[in-house]
Amino acid sequence: MTVYGYARVSTKKQHFDRQITNILSAYPKAIMKTEHFTGTTTARPQWEQLKKMLREDDTVVFDSVSRMSRNAEEGFADYAMLFKMGVNLVFPKEPHIDTEVYKQSMVKTLNIEVNTGVEAVDEYFAGNMELVNRLLMKLAQQQIRLAFEQAEKEVTDLHQRISEGMRESKAKGTQIG
Repeated sequence: MTVYGYARVSTKKQHFDRQITNILSAYPKAIMKTEHFTGTTTARPQWEQLKKMLREDDTVVFDSVSRMSRNAEEGFADYAMLFKMGVNLVFPKEPHIDTEVYKQSMVKTLNIEVNTGVEAVDEYFAGNMELVNRLLMKLAQQQIRLAFEQAEKEVTDLHQRISEGMRESKAKGTQIG
């Protein structure tokens, strides 16, 4: 049961300090892993190494979901894979997608038995309860996926703003670079 903190910034000019402080304030004994690498891919050296080290009941704390991934598909895939391994993922700024919340949604399924004495009616209600439980699980999955999609949108919007700013500067004759 090891607790890791993972802090990531995109460039060497950026700093981890804020992320590390936030993680260690909640998990003072967390073993910190840091990385200078874009979040638009989960194929990052330190992240890949950490994933190989993780075991059931280990915990990884990220300052926010965008530190895990800014690619919605890859981030959700990693989340799902680690969840299935029994690894706990913690996002202090988005606690609604912590794996513990997801586990609780799985445990808190509706378990209502109807025993009318009519087999067809009883099967009908049992089938409907199964559908409601699957719906609740899909809604929980959707919340997790939406968090990763928002992180991806943030970086896409940033790239677009930079591109637009450069275009405007060039149009005004400003030297760029």
